[in-house]
Amino acid sequence: MAHINESYFNLKGSYLFSEIARRVKAFGKAHPDAKLIRLGIGDVTKPLPPAVIEALHAAVDEMASAESFKGYGPETGYEFLAEKVAEHDYGSRGVKMAADEVFISDGAKSDTANFQELFAQDCTVALTDPVYPVYVDSNVMAGRSGEMNENGRYERFVYLPCTAENGFNPALPDRHVDLIYLCYPNNPTGAVLTRDELKKWVDYAREQKAVILYDAAYEAYIRDPEVPHSIFEIEGAREVAIEFRSFSKTAGFTGTRCAFTVVPKEAQAYGRNGEAHGLNALWFRRQSTKFNGVPYIIQKGAAAVYTEAGQAQVRGMIGDYMENARIIREGLESVGLNVFGGRNAPYIWVKTPEGIDSWGFFDKLLNEAHVVGTPGSGFGPSGEGYFRLTAFGRRDQTEEAVERIRTRLNL
Repeated sequence: MAHINESYFNLKGSYLFSEIARRVKAFGKAHPDAKLIRLGIGDVTKPLPPAVIEALHAAVDEMASAESFKGYGPETGYEFLAEKVAEHDYGSRGVKMAADEVFISDGAKSDTANFQELFAQDCTVALTDPVYPVYVDSNVMAGRSGEMNENGRYERFVYLPCTAENGFNPALPDRHVDLIYLCYPNNPTGAVLTRDELKKWVDYAREQKAVILYDAAYEAYIRDPEVPHSIFEIEGAREVAIEFRSFSKTAGFTGTRCAFTVVPKEAQAYGRNGEAHGLNALWFRRQSTKFNGVPYIIQKGAAAVYTEAGQAQVRGMIGDYMENARIIREGLESVGLNVFGGRNAPYIWVKTPEGIDSWGFFDKLLNEAHVVGTPGSGFGPSGEGYFRLTAFGRRDQTEEAVERIRTRLNL
C-alpha cells in the first residue's frame, strides 16, 4: 500500500488567489463593461532588456552549429555566469565571493522551497509574519509545522510579527530556533533592514548555531545607500547565512527563469553527534542529484545583464517600476491612506481604513475603482488590516488606477 505524505494534509488550501479569482470573475459577470486594472500579482510587464535579447539570439545561433553546440551543462551553472555574479553583485560591494559558492538555478522560489531539504524534520522554523507563502508551505510539506490553530498559525512554527507598530522590523525569537527566513526588501510589506538591524540577526544565528535563509530577490530596488544589498555585507554572515537572488524582477526574467543561490563554504549545520557539515557541499550534492541545470541559452542571456549596456537597461527598467511605486504611494497618501513601502521595494503596503478588513478593502477597491490588489491577510495573520499593491504594472494603467482610487473610492 502506497501511503501519502500526510504532511500535505496540513497545507492551508490555496484560498488567497483562488478567492481573488472567484471574486474577480463574479464582478466581471455582473459588470461586463468594466475595465479592470490588476495591481495584485508581482509579475513584470516590461520586455527583456535589448542586451539580453541580443545574447539570447546569439546563443540560439550557437546551438545551430556542431562546433558551438552545448548539451548537458554543469548542474550548478556555467562558470561564465557564476563569475560575473561573484564579481558584480558581491565584489563591487566589497564582499569576497568565489564562483563555486554561486549556484545558478531556475528561480528563487524553487531554491527557497528546496533548500529546507538539507535540514532535519525536527528543526524549529522562524518566519516573519506576514510572509511569502512558499517559505511556509515548503516546511509544512516537509513535516515541520504541526497543525494549524484557530488563529491561522501552525503550532510548531515561531512567528515573528511585522507590523506598523514595530516598523516592520521583527523582534528576535524569544526561544531557540534553527532556521530563520528573512526577506528584505520585503515581500509583501516593502520594508528594509539597516545594517545594525541585520547584524542583530547574524549575531543571534551565530550564538544559536542557526541558519538564516535570506531572500534578497528585490535588492536591486534599494535606493537608500545606508541599506545593505546583501546579508554578506554583515560581519560573520558567511558562517550562518544563505542568500537567494533572482533575475526575475531585476531583469524581467519571470518567464525566462534564472536565479542564483549563494552558499558560502563557511556555512554549516550539524549532525546528531554535533559534527559540523558544510552546506555548500550538501547543496552541491542535492542540486547535482535533483536538478539538471539552467539552459545554456538562458544563462547567456543572464550574463548579458552584467554588460555595460545591460546594466544601463536594467537600471532604466527598475527606475520605471520605482516611478510607478512613487505614483501609487503618493496617490494613496493624497486620499488619506496610511502607506508603507514603495521606496526601496516595488511593493506598496497599505493600512486599510478604520473598520475595514483586508477582504473588505479588496471588495471596496474592486467595486468602486475596478482595481485588483491582494488582501494582506493572505500573507499571514499579521497581514490582516493591510493590503498589497505592486509597481509592476504598465505606466498608463498605474496612473489610471491611482486616478480612479482618488476620484471613485468612497473613504
